[in-house]
Amino acid sequence: STFDPVRARRLAAAGFEVRGASRRARTGSKVEWVVTDLATGAGVAEAVAGTDAVLHLASSPRRQTREVDVVGTRRLVEAAAAAGVRHLVYVSIVGVDRVPYSYYRAKLAAEQVVAAGAVPWTVLRATQFPQFLDQLLRLSSRLGPVIGDRAVVAQPVDPDEVADQLIELLRTGARGDIVEYGGPEVLRFDEAVRMWRQARHSRRPLLPVRFPGRLGGELRAGGLVTAAQPTGRRRWADYLADTYGGTSRR
Repeated sequence: STFDPVRARRLAAAGFEVRGASRRARTGSKVEWVVTDLATGAGVAEAVAGTDAVLHLASSPRRQTREVDVVGTRRLVEAAAAAGVRHLVYVSIVGVDRVPYSYYRAKLAAEQVVAAGAVPWTVLRATQFPQFLDQLLRLSSRLGPVIGDRAVVAQPVDPDEVADQLIELLRTGARGDIVEYGGPEVLRFDEAVRMWRQARHSRRPLLPVRFPGRLGGELRAGGLVTAAQPTGRRRWADYLADTYGGTSRR
């Protein structure tokens, strides 16, 4: 369970006294690091002792998901309550309540643990990061063409803008509610692929594959996007320009 050291420093720069929790020992200027493992409970009480607020970013989508995301969240909430923490902010994903995917079910269960706990809380659901979409396109094109459902829609949001939202939520205090935050544009998969190919000067074709069942239906119907305002400002094209040297929408 780790907190990105770069964004830990961002919190410190915003005026917070920051203690980071990680499964591995870390060091960093202006950040106190505590070795903590949500899957076992080791170090959880020490991590929250003496803190006013907890920013819960830890997740394990590939293994031990229930142990970390659900049971570990319960351990964290209980330890935070015992320590007198006044605000717990949990970072979740837009669509966990709609998209029938096992990891999303675990995130939704973790939200419910937070809401049922004794610590005042706020949940921030964010849409997908552009880095995730980029990685997904790379994986889906390993065999040559880019494989995917052209009608799936996504709303990439810059992680630094999400970090700024988290800072604002910490400053304003517990809402006892779910806040959603997304990027400035909703893109169909085929449009995102076209821009990605253009930025990478790639000739890989798109091989359309329609995702079946309720999962595919929810992804095409906008299960991963939100109409919440305000939105982020940085677009998919901005990420592509930073990463690959530029693209234009035609």
